[in-house]
Amino acid sequence: MSDPGPTSVRDFEAIAMTSVGRMAFDYYAGGSDDEITLFENTAAWGRARLLYRVLADVAERSTRCTVLGHELSMPVMAAPTAFHRMAHDEGELATVRATNGAGTAMILSSLSTVDVEEVLEAATGPVFFQLYLYRDRQISRELIERVTAAGCSAIILTVDTPLLGNRERDVRNRFQLPEGISVRNLTARGPLECTSDGGSGLARFVQDHQDPGLRWEHLAWLREISDLPIVLKGICRRDDATRAFDEGASAIVVSNHGGRQLDTSPATFDVLPGICEAVAGRGEVWVDGGIRRGTDVIKALACGATATLIGRPVLWGLAADGQQGVEQVWKIMAEELDLAMALAGCRDVHEITRDLVQLVGEQPGA
Repeated sequence: MSDPGPTSVRDFEAIAMTSVGRMAFDYYAGGSDDEITLFENTAAWGRARLLYRVLADVAERSTRCTVLGHELSMPVMAAPTAFHRMAHDEGELATVRATNGAGTAMILSSLSTVDVEEVLEAATGPVFFQLYLYRDRQISRELIERVTAAGCSAIILTVDTPLLGNRERDVRNRFQLPEGISVRNLTARGPLECTSDGGSGLARFVQDHQDPGLRWEHLAWLREISDLPIVLKGICRRDDATRAFDEGASAIVVSNHGGRQLDTSPATFDVLPGICEAVAGRGEVWVDGGIRRGTDVIKALACGATATLIGRPVLWGLAADGQQGVEQVWKIMAEELDLAMALAGCRDVHEITRDLVQLVGEQPGA
């Protein structure tokens, strides 16, 4: 019998493992310290249960949703992930073509290996830009002006990285960008090489450039220089979530950086319901971290999320087969979400409500 090929997004991980070198794969796959949060991010989704409805007439269904005013084919977007050209020569160009082609949005990383102008030229749908604030505010200002001119339609400010987490895989591998690949969107960019003592080149880059003194007050500066919607990525607590909207954010991303920053921080799904309850509809709530199935997306929306993000599966697809690999990842996610909605008794995303999900410790129907 012929090989049916990948049947879930997880299948692409094994293919990616053989398609890229050890240093690149470990960079994409790894977490910080003992990688407890990395594991828990995925495991948490599996602990919740779906209380499906029956006799709900799901003959016709729609997975469409709206995020920051953009209509998307499904409430799943491409999370910002760095260094796509380590996975495939076309890098972020292949990713944006496949992602927009699937009808959804891409968040382009500050650490993109393709110029933002080229990515936007290849785009056929929304592209948001993930931003770190740098010690040199002029560099940040120039970058914001550049991505705005290129056509990015929102700024996704990462707020959980005052310093880089202790990513031991990168230290062991003496992580650095391969020859011919560079960070393309920073005026102060330089070669991202391992340190003289063999440490991670990325850790040194973050220490040299990113501002560990970032405070809530800096959001006012960001709003002054940009009219784009601002989304805060890296929220883990209820009080930070509510303050984000107090400070003018249009959305937040419940995220722990894919388990790559503070190890033993909670899985994103474990804090999502409380954050959505605290926010009480004041703005959009997105969530990432370990989402691998259409059922995970339903659980996120049932707990109050507006949309979800996937990161590693996109990189796995890119490493496996370039643009076609990413297209296949999106096809699988879309089909799984559609099927899961049908089996759960939902005709559209608005029917994915809190009563569908049973969290650990809850009684069925609670």
